[in-house]
Amino acid sequence: MMPTIDFWFDFASSYSYPAAMRADALAAAAGVKLNWRPFLLGPIFVAQGWRDSPFNLYPRKGRYMWRDIERICARENLPFKRPDVFPQNSLLAARCALALDAADRSAFARAVFAAEFAKGERIDDPATLAGILAELSLPDSALVRASSDPIKQALRAETDEAQRLELFGAPSFVTQDGELFWGNDRLETAIAWTKAH
Repeated sequence: MMPTIDFWFDFASSYSYPAAMRADALAAAAGVKLNWRPFLLGPIFVAQGWRDSPFNLYPRKGRYMWRDIERICARENLPFKRPDVFPQNSLLAARCALALDAADRSAFARAVFAAEFAKGERIDDPATLAGILAELSLPDSALVRASSDPIKQALRAETDEAQRLELFGAPSFVTQDGELFWGNDRLETAIAWTKAH
């Protein structure tokens, strides 16, 4: 049985962008399967008393983060364009991801992250998501289903599970034996741990 990692991400998360663009290739090379699990950081931040991203609440931290993302993207040869609005509302994109088959989720997620952080597009715009679905030849019904009660409940359940696992940021990687690794820079460590255990 192939070892598995749950890859928890929020489309609004800047550090989830480079992780998402690297994760599949690294996991495949190591013989590890990724479960792409979108969730919302907003409720987790609210539970900590934050009404905004900590990168906005603490300007020095925010300035560092943007410069760090620029360096990471340059190193990984990823295009980067800082979004005009940060964080973007990731609710519709997360629901749309959950409305897709699990096998299609990674391609969709990478395209959404590229639209947001490489092209500076608004991912809360249904037209952006519809264009991504069409470009990937994925069913446009996913966008319709994203507003259905079952998908809304599925995203709530994922976010509740993230809180139960005590996730506090994204990206986060949770191994089958319950180890938590947080951050783009822990992706390789999470994969190595999974292979070893």
